[in-house]
Amino acid sequence: MTLPQPTRASLFVTCIVDQLYPEVGVSVVRVLRRAGVAVDFPDGQTCCGQPLYNSGYVSEARKLAERTLDILSDKEYVVVPSGSCGAMMRVFYLDLFANDPELLARAKDLSQRVYEFTEFLVDVVGYESTPVEPATDDRPERGSAVAYHPSCHLLREMEVTNAPQRLLDAAPGVDRVELPDAEQCCGFGGTFAVKYPHISEEMLADKVAAATSSGADTLTACDMGCLMHIGGAVSRQKLPFQVRHIAQVLDGSAG
Repeated sequence: MTLPQPTRASLFVTCIVDQLYPEVGVSVVRVLRRAGVAVDFPDGQTCCGQPLYNSGYVSEARKLAERTLDILSDKEYVVVPSGSCGAMMRVFYLDLFANDPELLARAKDLSQRVYEFTEFLVDVVGYESTPVEPATDDRPERGSAVAYHPSCHLLREMEVTNAPQRLLDAAPGVDRVELPDAEQCCGFGGTFAVKYPHISEEMLADKVAAATSSGADTLTACDMGCLMHIGGAVSRQKLPFQVRHIAQVLDGSAG
């Protein structure tokens, strides 16, 4: 009897996870493996080029994007734990290489193989149940009230609208609560928070107030950029909830 081959996926971990939140990458791999996915990590990956592209440094962004195309050229599925970076690779590479037919064709090919983490689990693997090990001190406990913040690029550019909620609703030990005005931007926006700090601060204040009023003890999202931004306010104000990437919530939900 020949057993079916597991789905294979290549993890594009993103700069912010690699440099600041490696534990998120660990949780991503753990959840994917529990879903029956064979995960590999392509050597040599760096930034997708989004910060440079958004700041107007197009030629520099192209160099990073070309490197990414080379590294991921032979990968069946590319899983990205970030709607922001995923959108850059799926949507904005097409703009970046619009005037270069050869690279545009390669970018289109890659765009069909790039998936955000939750999108991949639900739409490709068909995975929603989350059998996990018992929770530890740094993971949500049974009955955690979790509010979900849909990040802008994930929602509007990648059009991932319900995969994260479906995974949270099926996760044992997680009670998903509604986040008021959930689709409003948190104010991070990458370089937006640097260029327009006062506007960003007001948007952040609204998001933090919404999270506080939700009664959640954990705020989750699919992008560590948003969570880093929100987490800074949570830490400074000593607010009574934590921020966790959705992979960490799924990895630590108590079975």
